[in-house]
Amino acid sequence: MRVSSMRDVAAAVRGRRKDLGLSQAAVADRVGVSRAWINAVEAGKPSVEFDLVLRLLDQLDLRLDINKPGSLGDVYKGRGVDLDTVLDDYRAR
Repeated sequence: MRVSSMRDVAAAVRGRRKDLGLSQAAVADRVGVSRAWINAVEAGKPSVEFDLVLRLLDQLDLRLDINKPGSLGDVYKGRGVDLDTVLDDYRAR
């Protein structure tokens, strides 16, 4: 999934947490933060601490990859994956 804003991260985090059947409090306990902090991340608050976001992604078994624009174009060429649909699905949760 292409991430271009904190709202995209929020949608992925919220969707994954729900997929795992975890409450915000349960995830907060795993990460070592407050439930209010998890709520802020899921609301797309742009000023959350990046190191804590990385810890959160790790606990939800999500990975953050950094690539140059266009560097993955050939890898996915010809595959039927619509990332916009995936992102819209996570945002709807």
